[in-house]
Amino acid sequence: MNKIQVPFISLFVTLAALPIVWLLEGCTVGPNYKRPQVDTPSAYRGAPEIAPVQTQPNQADTASVPAQKSAEPIAQSLGDQKWWEVFQDPQLQDLIRTALKQNYDLRIAATRILEAQAQLGITRADQLPSIYAGSSAGNQRIPRQKNLPPEYETSNSAVNASLSWDLDFWGKYRRATEAARANLLASEWARRSVTSTLVSNVAASYFELRALDLQLEIAKRTLASRQESLQLTRTLADGGAGTELDVRQAEQLVSVAAETIPDVERRIQQQENFISTLLGNNPGPIARGLTLTEQPHLPEVPAGIPSELLERRPDIRAAEAQLIEANAMIGVAKAAYFPQITLTANSGFQSSALTSLFTGPAGMWSFGGSIAQPIFAGGRIKSGVRLSEARQQEMLLNYQKTIQQAFRGVSDSLVGYQKNREYRRDQEELVQEAQDAAQLSEVRYRGGATDYLEVLTNETNAFNAELGLAQAQADELVSLVEIYRNLGGGWES
Repeated sequence: MNKIQVPFISLFVTLAALPIVWLLEGCTVGPNYKRPQVDTPSAYRGAPEIAPVQTQPNQADTASVPAQKSAEPIAQSLGDQKWWEVFQDPQLQDLIRTALKQNYDLRIAATRILEAQAQLGITRADQLPSIYAGSSAGNQRIPRQKNLPPEYETSNSAVNASLSWDLDFWGKYRRATEAARANLLASEWARRSVTSTLVSNVAASYFELRALDLQLEIAKRTLASRQESLQLTRTLADGGAGTELDVRQAEQLVSVAAETIPDVERRIQQQENFISTLLGNNPGPIARGLTLTEQPHLPEVPAGIPSELLERRPDIRAAEAQLIEANAMIGVAKAAYFPQITLTANSGFQSSALTSLFTGPAGMWSFGGSIAQPIFAGGRIKSGVRLSEARQQEMLLNYQKTIQQAFRGVSDSLVGYQKNREYRRDQEELVQEAQDAAQLSEVRYRGGATDYLEVLTNETNAFNAELGLAQAQADELVSLVEIYRNLGGGWES
């Protein structure tokens, strides 16, 4: 046998025995994770009843088909659709794509995933043995001194490899690795939650911007119309058909429309700045696409089955991953009650002359093991277990709270969308009625049947109604965005 290999036999035997020892690590203390029971409703409160699409039955079978009195909740959900299927404005889609590439919150969330991946690698390494190799060389000369032997010179050279392994007999490191994996999963779902929120924020902000654009258009159109009316009123007053009071009231209408324009322009620029921040850009103008009234949206929104929300919403999945992490850390804390077993091995060559390092009887090796059982720690271990159990209970309550808030969010957004649609329809009727009243009062004033105060009142009501309709249209679209986000949509790319 080659002499160089002889000193490493013990190290090789130790490495070969590692799988056998690994199999002996059978115990894993601490509770295994089981998903908690959750009380899920059979349907969302406020969800519309959407009948599933059915094929037209044959005439021969018509008599045997019972009439469907009420539609049952179907599995289809708006949250299952991709964001570009829900938001079909091409310019809005470009803004969302830019935000997904450049938004800082999303990039920070992605960096946290890298941190969790690195932490998992560090934690998982504790389960494996550590092997090191090294070499050393030295030369020393001792001078002659009184009453001591004559001077002498020594040299020492060594090459060695060492192994150290803390046996994970009680599952301490395996539980820690389980917790690290859960933390990585929580980071990934947290990133998806940020993505969903970002998509929703960009869409909602864009709709608000288009509403402000519409309000600015209304204000400018109204201002131009009222300026023409003011000129006519002044002409009538100069001709004796009107009074100076009529002129002053007409000027009030012009001033109301005029003062609205700079306020709306201010809000437009501030909204553009906010959207620019979402895109990861410095404040600047935002490109527009479809007008507010051209934005396509569903009349009725399919909500889907509530139980599927637990798998769909990223914040719920992140909360569950945190619960899994906390549950695994109980095993890590309980493992401290049990003895710690460590195996060590060392092998190499050592010689006083470098030239004879790998020849002759220069080989050396050692092998050993140790066990340490905690006897008294002042209650540290017990307190550590209590701390991990309390954190597990905290994460359990947080998981249940997140689910409850998710159901409430879906219900609130569904009700909000329905009521905002009703309000928008009522507002459309109000605008039509207010415009008719304003036109009628103008005709009555021109015919001398009333004073200009009636015109002032009805014109003001019509202007406010138009501005309110623009906001109502935006609120309806924003409610749709909220439904989409609450149903867990927007994080798929």
